[in-house]
Amino acid sequence: MATMKLGSKPEIFVLEGLTWRCMTELESDVVVEVGEMSFYLHKFPLLSRSGVLQRMISAYQAPQEDGGGGGGMCTLQLDDIPGGAKAFELAARFCYDVKIELNAHNVVCLRCAAEYLRMTDDYAEGNLITQAESFLADVLANWKDSIKALETCEGVLPTAEDLHIVSRCITALASKACASDAAAWSTGHAAASASAVAVAAKNASYDALWNGIGSGGTPRGGGGGGGGAAGAATGCSGMDWWYEDVSFLSLPMFKRLIQAMEGKGMRPESIAGAIMFYAGRFLPGLKRNTSFSNASFGGDCGAGSRSITPRAANVSAPSEGDQRYFLEEIVALLPAKKGVASTRFLLGMLRTAMLLHASPLCRENLERRIGAQLEDACLDDLLVPNLGYTVETLYDIDCVQRILDYFMSSTDGLGTGYTSPAVVEEGSQLGAPHAGSPSSLSPITMVAKLMDGYLAEVAPDTNLKLPKFQALAAVVPDYARPVDDGIYRAMDIYLKSHPWLSESEREQLCRLMNCQKLSLEACTHAAQNERLPLRVVVQVLFFEQLRLRTSIAGWFFVSGNAAAGGDGAPQPHPGGSALVPKGAAAAGQSDADAEADEGKGKELPAEAITDVKARVSELEKECMSMKQEIRRLGKPRRSWSLLTRKCGFGTKVQQAQPTMSSK
Repeated sequence: MATMKLGSKPEIFVLEGLTWRCMTELESDVVVEVGEMSFYLHKFPLLSRSGVLQRMISAYQAPQEDGGGGGGMCTLQLDDIPGGAKAFELAARFCYDVKIELNAHNVVCLRCAAEYLRMTDDYAEGNLITQAESFLADVLANWKDSIKALETCEGVLPTAEDLHIVSRCITALASKACASDAAAWSTGHAAASASAVAVAAKNASYDALWNGIGSGGTPRGGGGGGGGAAGAATGCSGMDWWYEDVSFLSLPMFKRLIQAMEGKGMRPESIAGAIMFYAGRFLPGLKRNTSFSNASFGGDCGAGSRSITPRAANVSAPSEGDQRYFLEEIVALLPAKKGVASTRFLLGMLRTAMLLHASPLCRENLERRIGAQLEDACLDDLLVPNLGYTVETLYDIDCVQRILDYFMSSTDGLGTGYTSPAVVEEGSQLGAPHAGSPSSLSPITMVAKLMDGYLAEVAPDTNLKLPKFQALAAVVPDYARPVDDGIYRAMDIYLKSHPWLSESEREQLCRLMNCQKLSLEACTHAAQNERLPLRVVVQVLFFEQLRLRTSIAGWFFVSGNAAAGGDGAPQPHPGGSALVPKGAAAAGQSDADAEADEGKGKELPAEAITDVKARVSELEKECMSMKQEIRRLGKPRRSWSLLTRKCGFGTKVQQAQPTMSSK
């Protein structure tokens, strides 16, 4: 910390209770009262340095009767001096040429007090104003000292504003932070990009399991919700070194500093990082395990403004109005650029805004920001409690519905990578589900997984009505889900928690699911699920049989080519075109062609043919299992026979029965 020593004489001031006495050979002839403190001094040292004290001493008229204890001394009142008794004490020591030390903590108050007392060079060369200004320039050259000086401006704000000390401190801080941010970004950008890629890969590899079904849900907590650019920005070494320093400023000072940094071209990522640090430290509602009593607010920033000073440790808990004002100001201060503030932070702000009954404009602003980057959200953060006056459900479903609507209606939501493919191959519908179009890493696919997980979390709420559940699930288009295991899981939980639903309502709910996009594990679970309507179970089994038949057709085609000696002439399986639907045949044909080309000119070994036969046997056993499940559900045998005969499996299943019985 920078310091400056003034004066040459030893200490001559003695404190006695609330009285300062100047212990010299001469008796004091003037008493200066500043608040509760009294200073017994001498006229000449004061009037030789201060124009105000000179005028007051000259204008003072002693009372006619001398009955008081003041001994006829001149008594002056300086209750409105900036900095109070502490600042006047330093000014008085300077007048007596007693040794004092200027530092970043007292220079602002002393400069304002010197201005109030008019301690200019007109009364003495090298007066206090000149000395304080000279040292203030040194203070503003250092970051830490500038922060301390700006903090002390709070106590003398009107005078500090008039003397432009506040603006000078803010300008100095903004210039230093912007220069450092630009240098740190240029050196740390490559490292931040690599870190962001690693985090994205980690989140993409997450796969939630339920009853053996990979629902592909978004992780409920932990590494998610990093906010993309914001997380990368704060992760760069040396880029966030100033966040904690500025977090001790009051809200008005912090706001002015942020605006100055924006004006000097600081990156929005760094500005958002500082705002998130500031709000996260002094807005306890952002963390579920804190209470509002942990925050400290207070201070006085002059007329017409409200101050919330984090460093005031002994202040009572802030009122709800102060907390609401603080939150609304922070939200308005956030940069408009997408992704600079983490989704977790925005959801925490939204949760707090609902708790404090913030303005509708503030809540809408947060919901739009969250909707624009919903793919970065975590499931835990999305579970916003219902804090409305008419509480129907445990969680605020309407809020999430609006956020999801904002996501789908955003420019990115309807742009490249989000739109449904114009042409969908029939083979991809009847074949095994895959994360093809759109990409499993695309934002809308990530949001679909997130919504499936959210629906599963809110489904046990018995107050959640079917239309609201359906409306939320239907917002996500079908093409956004490469696999429908997640929505099936949510539907199953809802059916289990709402057993009173009628058969028609159950069927209506099951329309949200595409049976063709269920994995093998999900199909097995659905075939045994007594909560599903029988029609849905039959539909699941039907599409699974088609998928099974496509696989068998492909295997027989490969084995037929192997038996023919690999002469390169494709021999379609007899009756294949009649048994396999067009789309399934195309899918099987493409796989078979690829394997035929790969094996052209060489014969498959006997082990490969044995593996093919073993695979066919396993698939036939699966058919038998499905047949038994249909019987258990009460479906007449004739219906199953018609279904298997229609699909061309009657002969194969009958041939497999003796084999299975012998085993």
